[in-house]
Amino acid sequence: MEISAVLTLGEQGIEDAYAGKLYLIPPYLSFTSLDRKSVRFTMPLSTVRRVERLNARAGVYALSLITWHSSKIIVQLTSLRPTADAFCVLLRDALKVELQRGQMKVVKGFVKTCYSEHLLSSSSSSSSVTIADSSPATEREDGELVPETKEGQEASEPEYLGGLGLKFKFPGDPRKLREASKIKLWTTYLKTHGRNLTLLRYPQCTRLVQVGLPNRLRGEMWDTLSGSLYLRYNNPGVYDDVVRQIREKTGTLLGKTSTSFEDIEKDLHRSLPEYAGYQSEEGIDALRRVLQAYSYKNPHVGYCQAMNILAAAILIYMSEEQVFWLLEVLCDRLLPGYYSPTMHGTLLDQRVFESLVARHLPDIHDHFQSVDVQLSVASLPWFLSLYINSMPMIFAFRIVDCFFCMGPKVLFQVGLAILKINAEKLLLVQDDGGFLSLMREYFSTLDDSAHPTSPSPRTRAITCFQHLLLISFREFSSITSEVILAERRKLRNEVVNTIESFAKRAAVRNLRTFGRVGKERAGFVYDALYKAMCEEPPPPELANGSPYGLSSKDVDHGEMAGVTTGTLVQVIDGQQEKVETKIGLKTFRVFLGEIATWARDEKVIFNGFQQRIDRQVAEHELIDRLFYFWDTSCRGSLSFQDLVSGLDGVMFNDLMESIEWFFNLHDKDKDGYLTKDEVLTLSESLLFIFRHEIGDTYLGAVSRFMSNAFEYGDALLDAGHGRGAGDDHGFGERRGQEREGYANLGMEEAGMAERKRATEISNNQPYLNLATFRMVVLADEILESFFETDLAASFRLEPVIDLELPTHASGGLLGDLWSNIATSDNKRIFHKLSDELGKTIGKHQVVYRPAIGRYTRAEEPRARESILSPVPSKSTTGSSSGDSYTLAPSTSSSTLTIEPPLPPLPHDDNLAPALTPSAALSSAGLATMPHLQAVSAAFLERTPFAIDDVGDEDGDDEDDSELDEVHGGDEDDDQVMDEVDAFLEANDSGLSEADKQVARDLVNAKPM
Repeated sequence: MEISAVLTLGEQGIEDAYAGKLYLIPPYLSFTSLDRKSVRFTMPLSTVRRVERLNARAGVYALSLITWHSSKIIVQLTSLRPTADAFCVLLRDALKVELQRGQMKVVKGFVKTCYSEHLLSSSSSSSSVTIADSSPATEREDGELVPETKEGQEASEPEYLGGLGLKFKFPGDPRKLREASKIKLWTTYLKTHGRNLTLLRYPQCTRLVQVGLPNRLRGEMWDTLSGSLYLRYNNPGVYDDVVRQIREKTGTLLGKTSTSFEDIEKDLHRSLPEYAGYQSEEGIDALRRVLQAYSYKNPHVGYCQAMNILAAAILIYMSEEQVFWLLEVLCDRLLPGYYSPTMHGTLLDQRVFESLVARHLPDIHDHFQSVDVQLSVASLPWFLSLYINSMPMIFAFRIVDCFFCMGPKVLFQVGLAILKINAEKLLLVQDDGGFLSLMREYFSTLDDSAHPTSPSPRTRAITCFQHLLLISFREFSSITSEVILAERRKLRNEVVNTIESFAKRAAVRNLRTFGRVGKERAGFVYDALYKAMCEEPPPPELANGSPYGLSSKDVDHGEMAGVTTGTLVQVIDGQQEKVETKIGLKTFRVFLGEIATWARDEKVIFNGFQQRIDRQVAEHELIDRLFYFWDTSCRGSLSFQDLVSGLDGVMFNDLMESIEWFFNLHDKDKDGYLTKDEVLTLSESLLFIFRHEIGDTYLGAVSRFMSNAFEYGDALLDAGHGRGAGDDHGFGERRGQEREGYANLGMEEAGMAERKRATEISNNQPYLNLATFRMVVLADEILESFFETDLAASFRLEPVIDLELPTHASGGLLGDLWSNIATSDNKRIFHKLSDELGKTIGKHQVVYRPAIGRYTRAEEPRARESILSPVPSKSTTGSSSGDSYTLAPSTSSSTLTIEPPLPPLPHDDNLAPALTPSAALSSAGLATMPHLQAVSAAFLERTPFAIDDVGDEDGDDEDDSELDEVHGGDEDDDQVMDEVDAFLEANDSGLSEADKQVARDLVNAKPM
């Protein structure tokens, strides 16, 4: 439930009051200011200790909330009184539920894992020592407060979580980073605004983040600002369970076949190798556990190159469990699709970034277009690694600080600022290599003075990185989250179509053989296949099925990490092959309904109000039989190659080949003979194909086929068993009567009669061979015509129309209203209603579209006579005098449109299962092969920066002379904030002066 409210801190004069929305989403309580950026908080209800209603002036409905950390929050509910009462009732009930669950007891143990608790408790114990008089005995160089210990008493190990930096130290020099001043500023803020689970994010919080988080507090603040703190709070012990499951599987199938685990092992020693923590087994093991745990728990994402850089950097400041949950938030919410197998999120944001460059920096965009320089060769590593892989870590981490606080828009703002600052040099770049070299040179100077010739020491102290942030947040403040979302919606279709086009070309290129299908028609098969997979996705168990050596228990534990639904990693002789798309029987039925006219039911419906065509997938034994017939490897699934090879065996046959193909389709044991049951099954297959044909033409042809087939079969059977005339006395006469009777029976009666007679002979006894079957078919003109042209023509490969993804471009009330009305369910309801009305007025009519459509009138041509026992054919003129219905076959479905061939692509027999950034770049058509090499070089080889070297806390101060000259050493710590004063955003509380006065009065109001 949400309600309008005004938020005020319980202490007078600390913060202004802000109007916004208060949300109750059990078990959380959340608030967001009207501008959605100034003030917000999210806290578990289990951290609320007391709720009281304040005795305020008439007409004011206010609540006082006391949090776990004794912070007082006053919430003035500005909605109508009944709404406020309902909100309070829901809040009370939700608090009772949390109390019954025992969650309030969990808070105490959880907050001990947060460094802010240790920081505030140390600060309180040292409260007798003022900040100005703090001595080295109570404060380290990095700002860490040292609790006093008695003589002979060992210092206890801290309970709070931390990263590798606690042991291997943090990048950079603590003194130059002014860690002590940052710690003091954050201590003051956390005392009055809550911390970890109860943190209130006011404008001052954003300002402190922009200055840079202190090293020891950085991990917790990333945890809190991103929201991963709440995942860790609600899922205690999950990470340890995942690690234990992986450890139990060590050395089994999991460690050998998981492509994600193999790729992780390859990248471990390439993850920030210059940092001391990753030059030891302790750091490598921690990184391995985190990456394996994430890919194990999220097999649909698995592992993507770039995760190792990101996880390695975060692990410096956060524990393994914190990194694990932070990766969940990064991959699912903050950067969706960035690290998926297709990396569609990264490619989409690259297109968004290019569009923003074209809008804000048109000169650079036009120059890059003219010299064919790909912007993405540099920007792709920026976005994938959050700039960690491109610039010195101490500066990249400050960008990451802002990213978790302000959202993904920071990546675009910083990228645009980099290009703007280097605009003059970029206009001289002629190729991608020059572009990358220029960027490396610029990133190596971020610690240099932006104004080295200025006479003012304070101006000279402004670094290039501070100048970069100034340009990012001041000149590109118009790049908001709403702008990014709008650009993503606009460009999403283009990127998705590009990825699908590349995937299609890659799949076609990787086919082992095309046969007579060709590349163009194979592309049509691909389109129909994936359309069917969208309508009927392959079951998850198919992806991890037993044909590939995985048990159901293995499947439950997600051993096939990195393999998405509907794909299989084939392992033959211990060697892993390419990932293949596989479909099951249900998906195959939909696929066949797309390409075969007889595998679907198309109804033309007239109801007096509309005329429409409804298509339904047919179900018959023939379709199932064809599925297993094409499954030559007997795996219970079909690959793209199986489908292409199967269609090659039926679509381009001549008369004799088609007859043989249909015979083999029904020869179950492949002995070259059909049994009596198989002959009946073959007849039923023909009847299924001809079920919607007009008139009795095909029905009569199947009836004559059955009569002739058993006549020939019996003759062969007699000859094969040496049966004499005496033994068969009356048998030929009886069979002649049966044949004459079959001609007058309908489909169902004829089938029943034959089944009854078939019991006289063993059902599994060879009965009809290929030569005899061919003779029977050629004895009937209708069947001969069917096998000569109609069977192959019933498989129609046509381009699938590209469907636009749903967008919100229309907007407005009418657009939203139409999107809510024009849903698939509502359309079905409307069709059903119109059909019922049509039946009521007598205008409802349903006509099935024929699968073959050769005969459009109920006329039956004269059939050929039987060779063994000629029977006079009956005239059909009488039947033709009856009513006949004509329905012309659809011309669109009878023509085969072939587009110009696609340009040849280089064949790659060793496609890596894990998609690298360079491969993703190529998949979007953003670069050619030379560009891919440049991206790989820029991404995999991180330039080491001397400024990232760990500083000595006890080192001399010779290099800090200019720093002390600028900041005065003992001046007020607020000078640390000067670097962001120039680009602070204005914050609107949304309240008038009268409203603010009411909020101030509530601070001193007493509970009712």
